Formats: sequence, C-alpha cells, structure tokens
Amino acid sequence: MKKRLIIPLAVLLSICFSCLNAMGAGTNIKKPSSVLELSRENTYPNPTQDVPHLKPSELAKQLLSSAGMEIENPDLIRLMNESAISNTKVSIGYKATIFLGQWPLNYESSETAVNWEYQKINTNKLDNRGGTKPGQMTYVQEQQKRVKGGLTAYIPNPEEVKKMMLLESMKKTNLPLSFETVVGQGTKKDQVYNVPLRKIGYLNAYAPAVNEKGKVTYGEVYLVLKGHSQKLMIKNVVSQGIGAWIPVQDHASFSYSLAETPR
Repeated sequence: MKKRLIIPLAVLLSICFSCLNAMGAGTNIKKPSSVLELSRENTYPNPTQDVPHLKPSELAKQLLSSAGMEIENPDLIRLMNESAISNTKVSIGYKATIFLGQWPLNYESSETAVNWEYQKINTNKLDNRGGTKPGQMTYVQEQQKRVKGGLTAYIPNPEEVKKMMLLESMKKTNLPLSFETVVGQGTKKDQVYNVPLRKIGYLNAYAPAVNEKGKVTYGEVYLVLKGHSQKLMIKNVVSQGIGAWIPVQDHASFSYSLAETPR
C-alpha cells in the first residue's frame, strides 16, 4: 500500500509546485525600503501614463477571432473598432482582399526586472568634519532631472511596440511606468540621515527603471471580404527580439554613506 501511495503523492506535489510557480510569475515586484515615492513631493507634475485597454467592438471581436493568432496592438484594435462593414444583398458573390499594412501584432515578454539605481539624479552632501555636534541631512533635489527610457535596438513601428511593452510591464510589476519622467528642482523628502562628527555624509538619489525583454511578432494584415463574411488574414509572420528601459515614474532610490575625506 505504501508504494502505491508514493506516485499519487509525488504527482500531487508536482502539481502544487507548478501552481505556485505559475502564481509567482504574475506576482508584483516588491520595492526595497530604500525606494521612496515622490508623487506628492515632486515639484514637476508628471502626466499619468495611460495606455488604454481597448474593448473590441463586435466586428473587431469577429475579425480578431478569425485571424488565427493573438493580436494585442492597441492601434490595430482601434482601427477595427472605428471600421464598419455593411452587409447588403448586392454583396452576394462579392469578393475582395484589402491590404491593411504590416503591423506589430503582439508582444511576448520573456524577462522583466527592475534596476532600482538606473540613473543617478542627485547628490546631497553634508560636511561635519569641523562640527561641534552630530548633523542631520535630508534629500533635496538640486536641479531638475529628466530621465528617459527607450527601446534597446531599432525595430519597425517603435511607438506601437513601446505601447505593448509598457502595458505588459505595468501588468507584471504594478509600478507607475513611463518612457520619460521628470524630478523637479526643490523636490524634498523629510526622512533624516544622521552625520556624526568628523564625517562627511553623502546621500545619492537614483531613478529606477524596468528592463523589459521579449519578442514582438509582425505580420502583413489583410481584410478578406467574401459575400456576407469578413475575416482577417495574416501573412509573412516574423518575430524579432527586443528590449526596453522604462523608468518608474515619481520614485527614487536612496543610497547613504559616510566618509572621512571628500570624494
């Protein structure tokens, strides 16, 4: 009896571990304690990056389901949402194939990671070598800093690809992402850093960013009309690897250190 129970138990454990791994794959990335949000304190009002999750119309649903492959491109879905095809008796026996162009159809993510110190944006310094008591310093942004991300290689239709990569990264990380973010001059945080006597305190601030990697699939899209039926036909499908850096909006990662001599 014991030998008979070993196999089902092993199978059960394997299923449980698979489920846990699947759940972990979609888990939001946890921010380190050194990363603070600046949305309230930021003197530069960054616009919220809002990539719409378009709801396909009935015609769009019909065309998307007929394509035979996943289509996620918001611009292509919008094109179908804004289209209309009228069925009349005259259309019986009618046949046409309309070329809609080559489109990036979907993006498949293979890796999503965060570099919490993607780009240095500020350094605050307090020299307490000649002081008579311990000093205190806080973060104050000395100059306005604009942080830009972007694709890591040339690729056709870059703006459409960036939208799909942004949507996927936001879904996987649950972070406020944008391909450009600004930290305004005079932005402050109240968190205090102590500087002992005979020491120099350095507080560095960094803009974090997500490194997104995966592949984008392109295809030539045709609208095929035949009588009362309509469908999409995809030809010459190709895939291309791509990566992107996408800054985290209104966040900074802080690194504090002490020194005895100036750096």
